[in-house]
Amino acid sequence: MPYKNLREFIHALEKIGELKRIGAEVDPYLEITEIADRVSKSNGPALLFEKVKGSPYPLLINAFGSFRRMQLALNCESFDDIGGRIGALLKIQPPAGILDKIKTLFTLKEIASYAPRTVKKAPCQDTVLTAEGDASKKLLDLLPIQTCWPADGGPFITLPLVVTKDPDTGIQNLGMYRMHRYDDSSTGMHWQYNKDGARHYEKYRKAGRRMDVAVALGGCPAVTYAATAPLPPDINELMFAGFLESRAIEVVKGKTVDLMVPAESDFVIEGYVDPDDTRIEGPFGDHTGFYSPADVYPVFHVTCITARADAVYPSTIVGKPPMEDCYMAKATERIFLPVMKLIAPEIADINLPMEGVFHNCALVSIEKKYAGQAKKVINALWGMGQMASTKCICVFDHDINLADSGTVLWKLLNNVDPGRDFLYSQGPLDALDHSASYPNFGGKLGIDATRKTREEGMGREWPDEISMKPEIVEQVTRRWKEYGL
Repeated sequence: MPYKNLREFIHALEKIGELKRIGAEVDPYLEITEIADRVSKSNGPALLFEKVKGSPYPLLINAFGSFRRMQLALNCESFDDIGGRIGALLKIQPPAGILDKIKTLFTLKEIASYAPRTVKKAPCQDTVLTAEGDASKKLLDLLPIQTCWPADGGPFITLPLVVTKDPDTGIQNLGMYRMHRYDDSSTGMHWQYNKDGARHYEKYRKAGRRMDVAVALGGCPAVTYAATAPLPPDINELMFAGFLESRAIEVVKGKTVDLMVPAESDFVIEGYVDPDDTRIEGPFGDHTGFYSPADVYPVFHVTCITARADAVYPSTIVGKPPMEDCYMAKATERIFLPVMKLIAPEIADINLPMEGVFHNCALVSIEKKYAGQAKKVINALWGMGQMASTKCICVFDHDINLADSGTVLWKLLNNVDPGRDFLYSQGPLDALDHSASYPNFGGKLGIDATRKTREEGMGREWPDEISMKPEIVEQVTRRWKEYGL
């Protein structure tokens, strides 16, 4: 069943044994990270810390840290089920351009009926805190914001849903960007160069205008996921969340900003960003397992915090995989596979290994029909949205299980002649790739691990792969108990 808010999701997790309540007082400075990291690495449950030092609010972490919990969050038995729903809708519309086709998808009545629904009163505004109204409240100091790793630049809000608006079109965006807390009323805003929030900010900066920003925390789990989804620009993430939930997501107007925010949020931090008001943000222990360096980013100034009466502060940590964010990324891998097939219809499957932290490696299998097809797919993926940042793409034949790491490695090491099958390129890379020679730019590698033809430079016949006769496999399976093994 869909979960309207975080409390409903917590109760559901607890009912099936996927949540552990921690009654002992814990410190948001490093201690929670060490606990959550151990639990995450051992495939443990979601954790609800009921007593967090320095805050009146409980903290929830690792809520999405397993396939089962992620499926519950998205109200599905399998991520491929959602991908199938998207694929079915994509097939019934004719526009030639890929982006046009995806955008048109969101005008179909099957999805348009899930457009956000405005309400006048919302749980996220049960309590309203402003510095002017009560300076002793200290605003951000009320929240149990974690300092995750020893060399972090300070405490970071790690699961924020950042709401911004395009000043030209009025279209809102919902994105997830970490926030470095500087003091009780300001944070950094980590808008990487290729994000929609950065695009909106640049328009305001050029116009010399102050930019309203709202940051939602918690609420409906599908809304949290939608903020991370790789949707094209100007596609409403809340409508996508409504599609996932099969219901319209309720929104309410902010108290001090001209923005609509998810009504069931646990907290909403309202404020603004001034043009050219920047500050050093970071460093931050990131999902690559390394610290991303400090750099200059815009400053977010808090004007107001609203909260529901039963608010829970949602958090996450990132670091050496596997961690909670890996399961969110695996959901994206399956849900958006039909979109990738629009770009390259020969794609049979894709796997983004957790160890590659999403942007470092993509394994792809294809229905190969002609020479050079694997390289064609590699180039097509490098030209596609967030896949443009992928450092290494390895392409295999369709009859391989990409989740079987042993077979993948065997094929990769045995099917490849580096002089013939490596494709070198340069281009944009993820901002967190510390191995790149320059920020956001560096080398890329495509590897063709498919069977080769003479047209591809194979000067001899490709050998047959060893396999047993099916009747012998059946015979041995039938008699297995007789062997006493």
